[in-house]
Amino acid sequence: MIFPRKFIVKTTIALALCAILSPALVHADGPADNIPDKVRRIPSLGVEVPAEKKQELQQGLTKLQASLDQLNKSKDARIKALIPDVEIYHRAVRCALDYQEFFHEREIGNGLKLLQQGQKRADQLLKGEAPWTRQTGLVVRGYVSKIDQTVQPYGLVIPDSYTFDGKSQYRCDLWFHGRGERLSEVNFISQQQRSRGQYTPANTIVLHPYGRYSNAFKFAGEIDVLEALESTKQNYRIDDDRVSVRGFSMGGAACWQFAVHYADRWFAANPGAGFSETPLFLDVFQKETLKPTWYEKKLWQMYDCPGYALNLYQCPTVAYSGEIDRQKQAADVMEDALKKVGIDLVHIIGPNTAHKIHPDSKLVIEDKMDSLARVGRQRIPRTVHLVAYTLKYNRMAWVTLDAMEEEWTQAQIDARLRSRNRVEVKTNNVTGFTLKMAAGESPLDMTQPVTVEIDGVQLEAPRPKSDRSWNVSFHRANSVWQLGPAVYEPGQLVKKHNLQGPIDDAFMDSFIFVSPSGTCASPTVDKWVQSEMQHAIVHWRQQFRGDARVLKDSQITDKEIAASNLVLWGDPQSNQLIKKIVDKLPIQWNKDSIVVGDKQYPADHHAPVLIFPNPLNPEKYVVLNSGFTYREYAYLNNARQVPMLPDWAIIDLRTPASSQYPGKVVDANFFDEFWRVK
Repeated sequence: MIFPRKFIVKTTIALALCAILSPALVHADGPADNIPDKVRRIPSLGVEVPAEKKQELQQGLTKLQASLDQLNKSKDARIKALIPDVEIYHRAVRCALDYQEFFHEREIGNGLKLLQQGQKRADQLLKGEAPWTRQTGLVVRGYVSKIDQTVQPYGLVIPDSYTFDGKSQYRCDLWFHGRGERLSEVNFISQQQRSRGQYTPANTIVLHPYGRYSNAFKFAGEIDVLEALESTKQNYRIDDDRVSVRGFSMGGAACWQFAVHYADRWFAANPGAGFSETPLFLDVFQKETLKPTWYEKKLWQMYDCPGYALNLYQCPTVAYSGEIDRQKQAADVMEDALKKVGIDLVHIIGPNTAHKIHPDSKLVIEDKMDSLARVGRQRIPRTVHLVAYTLKYNRMAWVTLDAMEEEWTQAQIDARLRSRNRVEVKTNNVTGFTLKMAAGESPLDMTQPVTVEIDGVQLEAPRPKSDRSWNVSFHRANSVWQLGPAVYEPGQLVKKHNLQGPIDDAFMDSFIFVSPSGTCASPTVDKWVQSEMQHAIVHWRQQFRGDARVLKDSQITDKEIAASNLVLWGDPQSNQLIKKIVDKLPIQWNKDSIVVGDKQYPADHHAPVLIFPNPLNPEKYVVLNSGFTYREYAYLNNARQVPMLPDWAIIDLRTPASSQYPGKVVDANFFDEFWRVK
C-alpha cells in the first residue's frame, strides 16, 4: 500500500494512549509560567513522610547499603559490573527521602517495594546469581555515569523471543518519555516495571532512558541516552544497523534532536509532537514574548533542529502529530525546513486528535518502521550531507568536520563518491575535515590513485589500504585547500570536537567542583561565589539527578586534572588553582580589575565566568564560577532549556542573581576558533 506524504488516518475512534507517562506526573505550561519573578519550584516539594514509614524506609536503606558494601568488596569482575543494577534502588529511595520527593502517599509504598526488590537482587548477587540478567519482559537496570559517577537507571522491554545463549542480533528502539515534573527515580523505576510503553515491536528490545529527569534529554540527559545505549549493548546483542529513536511530547523533541545530531546512527527516527526549536514553539505554546541577546539566539542552534534538517538525508524519518494538537507545530516547522533542502517529510496525522497518538496512526507508523528496520541503516552512503553549528556535532558517516571558520554559524560539507576513484566535496564555513572509512568499508579501488575535488580544486589523495580502509584529512590555509591535517605551533590552542564550548559543554563529561580554601579579595565576590557554588550543587542534583563531586583546591591531584573538567570557584586570592592558571587565561584578573581586550571592570563587584582548555591539561576544560547556565525560569518549559551564556561573561554582582541570570551580564561573547578574545 502506498501512503501519501501527509497521510491522515480516516477513522472516528478517539481513544489513544498518552505517551507522557501519567497525568499525575505532568504539569501544564502556560502564560502563568512566563513571569521570571514568580517561578514555581520544579520539582515541587513532596508530602511529609510519616515517622513510622520514614523509619521503615531508613531501615531498608541501611540494610541494602550493608549488602552493597559487601558486594563492593568482591573481586569478581562480573559481580562488580552488576552492582549498579542493585544500587539504582537504593539511590532512588534515598533521594526521595532526603529531598522530600515522594509526591503522593502511595509513592512511599512504592519506595518500600523498590527497597525490597533491591534487597532481593543484592541477596542474589551475594550468592553469585543475577536472574534479572536473563529475564524477558520488563527489566530495569543501571550504569555508573562518567559525568558525576552516580548510578543512573534505565528501563528495557526484552522480547520473549530473545535467546540469551544465541548469536542473532536484535533491533533496538529508543523511546524518549514525555515531560514529568514529578518523575523522580522512584516514579521512573516504578513506571518501567509496570508499563511496556507505546510501542513493543516484535523481536525488538525497547530501551527507555531516564534522561536524568525532565530536561528534554539535553546536556547530561543527552549523555544519559548514549551511556544507557552503550550499557544495553554491553548486556544484550544489539544490531548496530537496526537502532532507532522514537518519542512523543517532550520525547518527540528529544527524537528530533537525536535524529539531526546523530543521523548516521539510526535506521529511522519517529518523532511525535514535542518541539523542534525554541522561539516559534514558545510563541505558539507558551505565548511568550522573547527578548534574547544576540549570543542567546546563536546558542539556540545547539538544540534547534530546523537548521540541521539536511542531516535527515541520512536518517529516514516518520513524524506524527495529532490534527488538533498545538504541538503539531514542531513537525510543521520541520516539514518546511526539510522542503527547503529538497526533502518531503512523511507526516502521519491523527484526525481530530489532540495530544495523543491515534490508534490507527500507530498501525501505519509501525508498518513503516518495520519496513525501515528490515532495510537497516546504510553504513557507507555514496552521498553524505553534514550540517553543523558547533564542533560538538561534527560527524556524519564517513565525513568528520574538524575545524570551522566560525562556530555558531552554519557549516556544511557535501561529499559524494563518484566513479573512477573520484570523490567530490563542497564546503561552507569549513577549514578542516576528514574522510574516513573503517577496514572493509571503502568501495574505492585500492590499486588506483584517488582524486578528491574540494570546492572545484582537485587534489590527489592516498589510496585505500590493503584492508580496504581509507583515512585522509584536508585543511585550508590562506584560502587554499591542502592535503593533510592542519599543523599548529607547539602549544597553540584550537577549538575541536568536545573542546569547543560553550560553558554548558563542561557538564557533558566528567567534572569536579573545586571549592576555594581561602577567602576572595572582595567580600562581595566571596559572598556571590559561595552562593553560586551552592546553587550549582543543589540544582545539579535537583535538575540533573546527580551528586556533584566537590573537592577543595588543595585536594586536586594530577589524577583529577587528567580525568575531569575542573569547575573552579573563587578568585586568584581564594582558589589555589585559579591563582596557578590565571596568567594563562585570555581574560586578566587581579585584585583590582578584570580586563577583557580593551575593556576593564572593577574586581570588587564583578566576576568572570568562562570556559577554557585547562592550562594544566588542555585536553580537558577549566570553568570559572559557573554551573550549567540556564536557571529556574527555564525549568518551566523544556524549550527554554538552552545555554544562556557563551564561552565567557562578566557579571556585575551589584544586581542579585535571579531565576534567569547569575547577576547582571555586562559583557559576554565567544572565544574565537583559537580560544582568543575576539
